[in-house]
Amino acid sequence: MVVNKEPCCQEPWRYSAGGISIALRVTPRGGRDDIDGIEQLSDGRSVLKVRVRAIADGGEANKAVLALLAKSLGVPKASVKLLSGATSRLKQIAVDGDPARLGETLRQLTSAKPID
Repeated sequence: MVVNKEPCCQEPWRYSAGGISIALRVTPRGGRDDIDGIEQLSDGRSVLKVRVRAIADGGEANKAVLALLAKSLGVPKASVKLLSGATSRLKQIAVDGDPARLGETLRQLTSAKPID
């Protein structure tokens, strides 16, 4: 396990004028709904690791991921949208809101968790 000393360079989210977009790696049927931290993929990209209890059938896991992120970030469910990866473990999510506050909340959610 490698713990990254430079979190600014490894954040799996990008800022825009109206919010942020987040790269995720989702584990359906993960036993609990939780954000597990940041992981670096073999191609060098960073992703936010998320696990949900829901199964990947009929979009149930995607709905659970969107609900988990909305709750964790303190935004309405309508502010969280799936951009890509509906049938993949790797997803792009858009979150509408104050980008600085959303980024800070994500940093706090992942700061106590190691980077794999």
